[in-house]
Amino acid sequence: MQVPTPSLEQLYQQQARQVLATLIRLLGEFELAEEATQEAFYAAMQQWPTDGWPDNPVAWLITTGRRKGIDQIRRRQTARQFAAAQQPLLEEAEPKLESNDIQDDQLRLMFTCCHPALSADARLALTLRELCGLTTEQVAAALLQQPTTLAQRIVRAKQKIKAAAIPYEIPTAKELPARLQSVLQVIYLIFNEGYSSSSGDQLLDSRLADEAIRLGRQLAQLLPEPEVHGLLALMLLQHARQHARQDSHGDLITLEQQDRSLWLEPLISEGLHWLQLALRQGPAGIYGLQAAIAAVHAEAKSFASTDWQQIQGLYQLLYQQWPSPVVALNRAVAIAMCQGPEAGLRELDALSSHKAIQNYHLYHAAQADLHRRAGHMAAARTAYQRALALVQQEPERRFLQQQLKTLTDE
Repeated sequence: MQVPTPSLEQLYQQQARQVLATLIRLLGEFELAEEATQEAFYAAMQQWPTDGWPDNPVAWLITTGRRKGIDQIRRRQTARQFAAAQQPLLEEAEPKLESNDIQDDQLRLMFTCCHPALSADARLALTLRELCGLTTEQVAAALLQQPTTLAQRIVRAKQKIKAAAIPYEIPTAKELPARLQSVLQVIYLIFNEGYSSSSGDQLLDSRLADEAIRLGRQLAQLLPEPEVHGLLALMLLQHARQHARQDSHGDLITLEQQDRSLWLEPLISEGLHWLQLALRQGPAGIYGLQAAIAAVHAEAKSFASTDWQQIQGLYQLLYQQWPSPVVALNRAVAIAMCQGPEAGLRELDALSSHKAIQNYHLYHAAQADLHRRAGHMAAARTAYQRALALVQQEPERRFLQQQLKTLTDE
């Protein structure tokens, strides 16, 4: 059976970041590689409909992009605006493209973007923008920051990489541990954007989630540490629910209402394997604890039989290691499931002084749900309206509107 050829648009969506990562290695400059990537896809759009698709489209795009980049360097040279460090590119032979090298280029790019010379915020912003192709708005939403601030931070980070000649390479074994936390955080945020898009018409982006899991597997081979295994377990256990989280119209289905027979057992089994390995290696970190929470959900036969006491305890341990308002929000929901909605609302009220959480739609959605469960219908309506004013994803918007309509109709 012949496998259907993807469209050029699909190829761009699936492989553009891979092409970019390799071109950054070959050309040594972010902006030049970005221009070369766009020019390579434009050349493909012009040539492939007439000449036919090459046997290896990704290699064709990389080779074409490299040539376009070298042409740009020559034009700069003519204009006396070239860097001496790029002179060897004009003289070296066409490199042989090995598939393993191309696969490793995304990890190389990730470690470059997560170099200790950059600030923590810059590392995250640059990696999410360049490695994953998220828009500035998506990155800003993931980091709870303003898009204009993020854009400036990304520009400065690129300039610093160029000025400091930060190497484009996977660090040595001795250097890896110091760089690990930033890389794990980036993979985690990539997955989160795939698991639940920060904006747009779709609830999830399986391509991003799959890419995060692929990077997690690569990292597990490179550095088999407990938190690497914990993060991989977390992503697999969460992604196992993908087919149950929305209906045929793309509308959101809550965990309580999901058909658990649609959960993907192979991903659950693999996730539990990595979690057990992580827990055998040492005390659970922030990713291992989140994976343990996901495992409690995965092993529950129904929502009603979920061990919420265990989840509450795990969230308490997580908050001790990672005292963020988002973790506190999730802990409050778990407390509500154990002790009732009023107890959960008291926990949420204690978070009200955090400015970032006040601009987080899920905080107000959680408040609304707990007020509804407690019978505070006026307060629930107000909270739903606040959540609707902040939400940027359409499936979540439709869900909140339906919840608000249900209250209004009562």
